[in-house]
Amino acid sequence: MKYLNATSVLPDTLVKELQNYVQGGYIYIPIEQEQQKRWGEASGYRQELEQRNQQIKREYRNGVSIECLTEKYCLSLYTVRKIIYQK
Repeated sequence: MKYLNATSVLPDTLVKELQNYVQGGYIYIPIEQEQQKRWGEASGYRQELEQRNQQIKREYRNGVSIECLTEKYCLSLYTVRKIIYQK
């Protein structure tokens, strides 16, 4: 997150109004709900995990044991089972 000086991005009247509430502090302005991205979407990590999980499911269907998958992907037995059995 990058900090910005309010005087460089907001109109003077708005800066003066904000100074009635906060002076010399930081204000976090959240993104609008419609523009928020889900976890991992911006970095692409969500897609990487989805591809990994699909690969785990394919390998399991092709006969690779859950124990081998836990070793190969460095995941717990519980996690691999959850990936395989999710709908």
